[in-house]
Amino acid sequence: MKRKFGWLLAGVIVGVIAVGPWQNSSEAGTGPATIRINERVLTMTRIDVGAHGRSAGDSDVIRSVLVQRGTRDPIGRGELLCTFVDSVRARVCRGTYVLPKGEIVVGGSMLYQQFYDLAVLGGTGLYDNARGTMTVTRTARNPVRDMIVFRLVG
Repeated sequence: MKRKFGWLLAGVIVGVIAVGPWQNSSEAGTGPATIRINERVLTMTRIDVGAHGRSAGDSDVIRSVLVQRGTRDPIGRGELLCTFVDSVRARVCRGTYVLPKGEIVVGGSMLYQQFYDLAVLGGTGLYDNARGTMTVTRTARNPVRDMIVFRLVG
């Protein structure tokens, strides 16, 4: 009986060590999830550097309000900075989407503002160490409205 108790106790200790609170929390991942929200662009500011007109190095700064789907209730905000890498439409973007339970950070390349995917690079709060994609689809032009789908895989 003492031998069985000893093995049971050893198993419990190993289990506590494996999932203990001292485990590095940065290794914890956001589980698989899909978040669907709407975005209403508040401002889009073009910063023109170098040659007049669109050229490499110019930037777009986009600020938006995030709205729960099916309502007009604001639930957060979006901030996106895109820098042109040519004089046509190719740009590299980085952004932060602030939601009630944390922030999601995205980045990647964009050709068309009407439909694009960016990588989810991480986040804070509930989205700490999140990975996945963000897909944006334009739903209206004036005022600019988009549907955003975050597909988080970890």
